[in-house]
Amino acid sequence: MLKRFFVISFFSFIIANCQAQTRPLNYYVDSALRNSPLLKDYQLQVLSSQYDSLLLLAAYKPQVTGNSFNSYAPVIHGYGYDEAITNGANFSALIGVNKQLMNHKLVSAQVESIRLQNQKLSNNYKITEQDLQRTIATQYITTYGGQQQLKFNREVQQLLSNEEAILKKLTQQNVYKQADYLAFLVTLQQQQLLVKQISIQLDNDLATLNYLTGIIDTASVELEDPDLKSPVLPQINNSVFFQQYSIDSMNLVNSKLLVGLAYKPKINLFADAGYNSSLAYKAYKNFGTSFGISATIPLYDGKQRKLQENKIVIAERTRQNYKSFFTDQYTQQIAQFTRQLRATEELINDINNQLKYSKSLVEVNGRLLQTGEVRIADYILSLNNYLAAKNLVTQNMISRLQIINQVNYWNR
Repeated sequence: MLKRFFVISFFSFIIANCQAQTRPLNYYVDSALRNSPLLKDYQLQVLSSQYDSLLLLAAYKPQVTGNSFNSYAPVIHGYGYDEAITNGANFSALIGVNKQLMNHKLVSAQVESIRLQNQKLSNNYKITEQDLQRTIATQYITTYGGQQQLKFNREVQQLLSNEEAILKKLTQQNVYKQADYLAFLVTLQQQQLLVKQISIQLDNDLATLNYLTGIIDTASVELEDPDLKSPVLPQINNSVFFQQYSIDSMNLVNSKLLVGLAYKPKINLFADAGYNSSLAYKAYKNFGTSFGISATIPLYDGKQRKLQENKIVIAERTRQNYKSFFTDQYTQQIAQFTRQLRATEELINDINNQLKYSKSLVEVNGRLLQTGEVRIADYILSLNNYLAAKNLVTQNMISRLQIINQVNYWNR
């Protein structure tokens, strides 16, 4: 029997711990960041772009190729291609080397273009992180609010169940009328239905939270208080959301530089060595080499350079318009969130003050109800007032957390 007692106690301890497991907001945020395919895509793009600069430099190294061309043009009974053109036969096996002389300004501009591309990818990664953190926190707060409502309504249900047993006895003793008891019973049943409804919604909210974070888990967990604090926001110029406009500006400047450098002369060195013969005369001596230099100098392109520069000017105007709109939008949103947060916190304080009186009234009426000194209708009314105030507090606490979450979105 003693052994059986310890076994039962052991499994009871495990079950209790499994049911009581709690998870903080960071658990879900970290899981979402770790599982996000979009963030992994950005990481791989950054990794891939590191090879672009290596490919660029490799293009300026000597390019070695092997070439072979072999043909035979027979003349039969005087019919065939003109041998002055075809040489009758042609056989070549050459190794060629081509080297473009490096324009250091052009290479520097091309490397800068790759660097800016990497910087933009990194900034997009940070913005995506912020988007994902806000989404997860929003769902977490919603789920946490449902959890708090469920706890409170279960407590009320338990309170009503305890009172129901007492009222039943008092009704049997003709202290209360049967109609009053039935009215109280209807209130209890409504509370039971409400608890079931909140429980179903909580399960759906928790499943949605797991879905968004990529967590495969159907266990019921208790969420910890998010305990979000209002951050000190960075200067707008240091925000990752503002950095994208700075990167675009540098990219446009670099693009204009690349347009100008594209019209600089390009010089190539080339050489080849091998066997090249028509097989017509002393074919065994047709081993040799050749080398030279080529240059490409742009003279006229139909004013394409000017047109490309005009396009860059238009792109810069577009960037400035978006930047200006973003700055105004950022300022307005932060001001709006600040006002909402202040008003919500003041409202919570006011409701909490009212809640103290509502709770005291319910407790007093509860004691009087047990002695038959208060009407059941009055008790139900005081209880409904307390429920409304408590739910209002919960709703505004959740609203406060959601506002802070929106402010946190801009804090990087």
